[in-house]
Amino acid sequence: MRTGSNQPARRCQEGVTGAYVTEIPPGKTLPSFRVAVDEVVYVLKGRGVASIWAGDRAKKIFEWQSHAMFLIPGNYYCQLSNMQGDQSVKLLHCSYLPLAMSVLPDPDYFFNNPLVDYGLLYGQGAREVYSEAKVVTLNEPGTARDGRNIWFGNFFADMRAWDRLDHFERRGAGGHVVWVGFPSSPISAHMSVFPARTYKKGHRHGPGYLIVIPAGEGYSIMWPEGGEKIIIPWYEASLFVPPNRWFHQHFNIGGAPARYLAIHPPRGLSGISEKVEDRARDQIEYTDEDPMIREKFESELSRKGLQSVMPDEAYRNRDYEWSYTQKKAS
Repeated sequence: MRTGSNQPARRCQEGVTGAYVTEIPPGKTLPSFRVAVDEVVYVLKGRGVASIWAGDRAKKIFEWQSHAMFLIPGNYYCQLSNMQGDQSVKLLHCSYLPLAMSVLPDPDYFFNNPLVDYGLLYGQGAREVYSEAKVVTLNEPGTARDGRNIWFGNFFADMRAWDRLDHFERRGAGGHVVWVGFPSSPISAHMSVFPARTYKKGHRHGPGYLIVIPAGEGYSIMWPEGGEKIIIPWYEASLFVPPNRWFHQHFNIGGAPARYLAIHPPRGLSGISEKVEDRARDQIEYTDEDPMIREKFESELSRKGLQSVMPDEAYRNRDYEWSYTQKKAS
């Protein structure tokens, strides 16, 4: 087992998604930019203003702060400004541009394309874009998604403070989750919130998921099946990417609930779903995990003068049911 990884995030993203960080100096405004695919922006640090528009249409202008998340629709211009006079701003940008360019390797198409769907921000109900997100409850009987609440919006003001959460039983630890959708975009996301001194079940899925930490202190362990385990320490604003089909598991060793936000690759592509298709192969129950997982967790807590609150029964009963006192979001 070792700490950290020398693999760049872009390699772990397997050519499916891409990410970069923008830094805006105090009081400055960046030149406008556009690209033909949707881009999700998460504010790592700072406060500012975004202007988004197409052609000669009116600009959609809104303010953002640390932990905000918003969507820039494909081929819309975006200009970003730092409202702070004494501190820089850092923004994380995520998109599926690598995947799109693998299909059509023509830079002009993605960076100099005049085609734009004006209806995305100027159609019916346009005044409501970049305002409060709205929930949609799925009606898919017989599937794991039936009854799931998905919050749709172009702007989420503060993912660190978001409290409209649902129970997330299948990943353990008594955790909660919010599922996020962006209107007319193939990009989606989810944020998991889990209690102090607990950890989630190990699982694996396809490539292209970027994980950023809005709050908390802990670590994640990632490993290929049968391979060496790598420890990824994290805290607020940390970013990491589980490689394709690597198991990964998240541990909260802080004194408060931790949050991790996973920005997903485009929906519907074979082999990259976050869904655990085969629970026996793709999710590791506490009863079946390597004993070192629990030993490592308890050792890390002990170094901080803390003790695990994981119930012993969870390690004996694979169908252990966690207690939830919070009502589901609606």
